[in-house]
Amino acid sequence: EVQIVESGGGLVQDGGSLRLSCAASGFTFDDYAIGWFRQAPGKGREGVACISSNDGNTVYSDSVKDRFTISSDDAKSTVYLQMNSLSPEDTAVYYCAGGTWYLGTPQRTSYDYWGQGTQVTVSP
Repeated sequence: EVQIVESGGGLVQDGGSLRLSCAASGFTFDDYAIGWFRQAPGKGREGVACISSNDGNTVYSDSVKDRFTISSDDAKSTVYLQMNSLSPEDTAVYYCAGGTWYLGTPQRTSYDYWGQGTQVTVSP
């Protein structure tokens, strides 16, 4: 059974940093992707970054490129999202998800397994 649990959200000031963690386990197929999505109030769920379980290849959305870094610790079955230079526009519930890897910005329809989400709030 696939299990995905996020942690690490919280309140941070404009320009600050946070690191989110995603404990992901139970995958029975090779070359899956772990993606991070976010959903701000009144907006759709946006894919911001993903990483391949096979070769560690990564993809970022334009909105977070050069500020966010996704990485994995295979020994801990954990994927991290390091978020730097945060702004109030980054305020959202952040979700970790498992799905099919492809070389492109993560799309919600390609991910079948979801965590419960963690709130990130950036104050002005």
